[in-house]
Amino acid sequence: MVNAREAYKLLSPLWRRLRLLISRGVVGRTESSAGLQRLQMSLLKGETRNLEHMEPYGFTARPLKGAETIAAAVGGARGHLVALVASDRRYRRKGLAEGEVALYTDEGDELVFARGRVVRLNAGNAVEVTAPEVRVIASTSVTLDTPLTTATGNLVVEQNINAGGNMVAAGQVQDGVGTMSDMRGTYNSHTHNENDNGGPTDSPNQGMI
Repeated sequence: MVNAREAYKLLSPLWRRLRLLISRGVVGRTESSAGLQRLQMSLLKGETRNLEHMEPYGFTARPLKGAETIAAAVGGARGHLVALVASDRRYRRKGLAEGEVALYTDEGDELVFARGRVVRLNAGNAVEVTAPEVRVIASTSVTLDTPLTTATGNLVVEQNINAGGNMVAAGQVQDGVGTMSDMRGTYNSHTHNENDNGGPTDSPNQGMI
């Protein structure tokens, strides 16, 4: 019959390997040029390792120095550690509602999939979209709340243009020669002597935009 001392002696190596199977660590340096990203991690006291960082398909992120990680010993071998998860409590997006998802950076940029099927993109400097063709399909409306909109190429509008919208003061439609308002003024002031009243060919503004 095996006594307690003998059982402890027999099970100690197994228990030690189980305790070292999963470890927490802190990122010191990163290398992102290889097929698998590598993290230099501080694990146990005095233990520094360079580990491969296993990431999900379609997503990659290069953690900052000081980020926290979980490392696993593959096959229970401490010599074959891999980093599974890197997290950073300093910059994590806080205050999400249940079910919401967010991508974020330490600079404050974020993409939030909010409740109510609302997606919010917040960039501190610029948003760039590069593609041969970009389509925006909105069943109700598109609003550009900006003081200036610039198109570097041709502009094709298949339906009406309303300059000024519902505002009291209407906007202007302008090209390299003048504005639509200038054209309207020229038309309204143009007269023909053969007209009985000596006024414009038609009543002012008739047929004009």
